[in-house]
Amino acid sequence: MNLEILTPEKKLFSGEVYGVQLPGITGLFEVLDKHAPLVSALKSGRVKVLKDKSNHLAFYEIQGGFVEVLDGKTTVLVEGASVVG
Repeated sequence: MNLEILTPEKKLFSGEVYGVQLPGITGLFEVLDKHAPLVSALKSGRVKVLKDKSNHLAFYEIQGGFVEVLDGKTTVLVEGASVVG
């Protein structure tokens, strides 16, 4: 699955990943390859990027925004974000 994490200032991440865990406004949820189309609001919190099945991870702290999942591509649009750890 292709993942992009974008802020108004820059592209924080772009690449192929196994999955991503996101802080939805009603709780955490995970998107994996072949997920059904989805648009959801995000609250401030931590995004966990699963780079592959062997748990190579990356973390981003976000300030809320939206996610769109469509045709094997997940786009995370956030007001602000920073790399954690």
